[in-house]
Amino acid sequence: MRAPASDTVRAVLSSKAGTLERPPATVAAADTSLALGRAVLWGLLGAKVVSSWGVQWDIQWHVVIGRDSFWIPPHLMIYAGVTLIALLSFGVLAWTTLRPSSVRGATVRVLGLTGTRGFHLAAWGIAITLLAAPIDDLWHRLFGIDVSLWSPPHLLGLLGAAVNTLGCFVIAREVYPARSRAGFAALVLTGTLLLVGLHFALQPTFRFAYLYGSVFFHGYAMLAPLLVPLALVATARLTGSRWVPVLVLLCVIVLGLAGRQIARAGFQILQPVSVIQEEIAKDPTSPIAVANAIARENGTEPGTTAGPAQLLGLVPVAAMVFVDPRRRPIAATVAYALVLFGVMGVRLAGLPAFRPLVPAAAETLGALFVTGAAGLAGGWIAGRVAALLDPEPAPRG
Repeated sequence: MRAPASDTVRAVLSSKAGTLERPPATVAAADTSLALGRAVLWGLLGAKVVSSWGVQWDIQWHVVIGRDSFWIPPHLMIYAGVTLIALLSFGVLAWTTLRPSSVRGATVRVLGLTGTRGFHLAAWGIAITLLAAPIDDLWHRLFGIDVSLWSPPHLLGLLGAAVNTLGCFVIAREVYPARSRAGFAALVLTGTLLLVGLHFALQPTFRFAYLYGSVFFHGYAMLAPLLVPLALVATARLTGSRWVPVLVLLCVIVLGLAGRQIARAGFQILQPVSVIQEEIAKDPTSPIAVANAIARENGTEPGTTAGPAQLLGLVPVAAMVFVDPRRRPIAATVAYALVLFGVMGVRLAGLPAFRPLVPAAAETLGALFVTGAAGLAGGWIAGRVAALLDPEPAPRG
């Protein structure tokens, strides 16, 4: 609904008057700050794309090659991306701390650093990821090398990356008008990267399904409604577009396929020597061994996390869009959860590795109940997080 013409004229005149009252030097500094914020935002998103490709390649490296060193190319991609994210995030905070009068919009001060909400979220989020690195090293020294995404230091790193990505949502709304095409693109890419990270965090559910069956067969469907809506609901609310979750998932698929090609090209160029059979012999239940067993039985490429099968994800996302995650995040997430439960059940039951593990009716009903409860909780959490990211959502379209 458009504002009355008189209100629009009044707002424009008020804005112009405020601009005229400000000294030219202040206006120039504010314009520079806005341009810097936009440039840094795209720098952050670009670095996160590189890091996501590095994580994708690293997962496949572990599964295909085996144990590795600190300096393998996938690690270097991850470290390069994380380093750039940290430099950009804290660099902006340092710049705005030294020149607070040049910042457009409200600022907050944390530990002596002044900046906008978005850049504080981005900076302290990546700080959590950096903190996870020495903890991960200590974990390996105490318990040996592992490749589980669900080890405490790995989960801490994923949490930091997610907080940093949420910060990018806020930055995009801070530096672009609500109807800006560039702002829309930044929000969609941010939602895409958040969803990529959440998908990485969900991968171990398939190992538990293969090892334990029973209700764990539906592990992905039970856990995804708690996490995935954080990306889909937030992006829908911030862009004001009901259909944007579909676009986000398509972007995830495209980004994943590109990362798969990068990994394939890297393996062809480097020709690393595989020690995977020795690693599997050490522990047949390790994530590496299970991933190879699943791939062998399904006739798929080991370690890949992206492929055309992801298009099945459009079905539950379409259910979410039908209900409208902007207006009804809880109901939309429950619809997503229930449809996802059916889609994943049929999908896994059709794969040779999981076909013998289809649970009994009672276990399936129990898992369905948990999935519905996860949808309720996930929808409420996603709605609250989206509201906190932007108390004044974009106009709905």
